[in-house]
Amino acid sequence: MPPEPPVRDTRGPAASGSRTALRTDVVRDALRQVLADLSERTGRPVLDVLDTGGGSGSFAVPLAALGHRVTVVDPSPDALFALGRRAAEKGVADRVRGVQGDTQDLHDVLGDVTFDMVLCHGVLEYLDDPAAGLRAVARALRPDGGVLSLLAAGLGGAVLSRALAGRFTEARRALEDPAGRWGDADPVPHRFTPDRLTALADGAGLAVLGTQGVRVFADLVPGALVDTGPDALAQLARLEAEAAALPAFQAIAGQLHLLAVRGGPQGELRAPLLVSSKTSHPA
Repeated sequence: MPPEPPVRDTRGPAASGSRTALRTDVVRDALRQVLADLSERTGRPVLDVLDTGGGSGSFAVPLAALGHRVTVVDPSPDALFALGRRAAEKGVADRVRGVQGDTQDLHDVLGDVTFDMVLCHGVLEYLDDPAAGLRAVARALRPDGGVLSLLAAGLGGAVLSRALAGRFTEARRALEDPAGRWGDADPVPHRFTPDRLTALADGAGLAVLGTQGVRVFADLVPGALVDTGPDALAQLARLEAEAAALPAFQAIAGQLHLLAVRGGPQGELRAPLLVSSKTSHPA
């Protein structure tokens, strides 16, 4: 799994464990809701989930704790070792399987097996050909309603972070660059707008359920401000959750989360806080 990119510049002390969780809470909430709806619609309480580039299992293990079977495909043997250890510590080792391989080669790694949900988090921005990679991921979904969870680096967040750091030339370059890169030293090969992510999902034959912004404020608020009161972190979490669904804040989010479905009656799925795919997004 690629190292987590410095998508946003932080100011203040390093994030605590709780603040780190805040960065993905809106994604986890959406996944829990969609999996619950999938179970209800299919009549199967245990679903099959694939986590591409899932690393040490920060998403896979909690989903297994909900009772689902999770397969993690990751190129790093060290990450897969950590995954097995984490799954064992949480008592879900029998529901988590690690497979070494790359996202672009899922068919070669897994064969014709398909899944109720596929997670593609922090992967698309590192692929040489994001469109081809997403088509490979889409083929791993059940054709009768499998759901994709796509989490990728946001262009607006990178532009904002460079500007706030006083690096205005880099901010302008990221804004103008087709791949959203702020310079040759930028470790992230691709960044996306909501429109571009939606177009990629459409090109992979998926129907987009909606999008939300992730890490809108969490990386920008200095740690000292979060520590000012006992409920400051909870208030920041609430702000993140409420802003996530608004297109204006998606435009400046550090990451973008998209849910899409392959075939099937997507209208029966409910995804809280997601902007409808019919909503016009700012570029």
